Amino acid sequence: MATGRMEFHADTIMQHANFCYVLPNDFIMEEIKDPRHYDRPTISLILLHGLTGTDTDWLYGGVAQEISKQYNLAVFMPTVGNSYYLDRGYAGGNYASFIGEELPDYIRKTFGYCQSREKTMIAGLSMGGFGSIHTALAFPENFFSCIALSSGLVIREIAETGTRKTSVMPDQMVRDIFGDPKTLLASDKNPEVLYRRLKKEGKEIPSIYLAIGTEDLLYENNQEFRSFLEKENADYYYEEGPGVHNWDFWNEYLPKGIEWAISHPV
Repeated sequence: MATGRMEFHADTIMQHANFCYVLPNDFIMEEIKDPRHYDRPTISLILLHGLTGTDTDWLYGGVAQEISKQYNLAVFMPTVGNSYYLDRGYAGGNYASFIGEELPDYIRKTFGYCQSREKTMIAGLSMGGFGSIHTALAFPENFFSCIALSSGLVIREIAETGTRKTSVMPDQMVRDIFGDPKTLLASDKNPEVLYRRLKKEGKEIPSIYLAIGTEDLLYENNQEFRSFLEKENADYYYEEGPGVHNWDFWNEYLPKGIEWAISHPV
């Protein structure tokens, strides 16, 4: 495999943006559990970190190299700080646009991956789980599926209380990222708003894989979003199992999400 870390100047966030990558270009086929994944073109995966994380998290703490090898994936892991992968509405703070448009475009021009919606998906853990859902729904023309693990689906909680009760995020940080709680539910920062808009406009909506540990503090938040998807008759798949908010759960369920996504009709 080829692994590396590089940076480029990103206009949307007005800074040099770091990302790590793993490319499945030189594996020994005897190491592959299911060689059929190499009978198709390589699929691109943008893989997102959680709150306080960086682009190296999935490379060193997670299974980025293993999933690249086993599933024939070109994996790209960016750093966005504690942005929640949301646009702030001004040049220099548009993190959703960075992940959903500028990064795939740079990957396409530099590596030749992310060539089409049908061969590009997005995934993440915690804050990155929220980011994968929001980005996929904000830029559905670029992703056929998203994989959301232990997702920080906190929009409704913040709208109702103005804060995060079980988080390291201080109140001012919550306000800076999400804005006025009174208008949050009706804003583009709410994945439910994005989903309903796509459905109303008759546009293609990425499939959604949702997984959460039954002992995770975000369990109820994920149940609320699961109920929303169920009511909307969305194309989604939900899994849960014993687990808390840690790498044991994420490393177990990311491959499950990948298997579901790539075997699911686009």
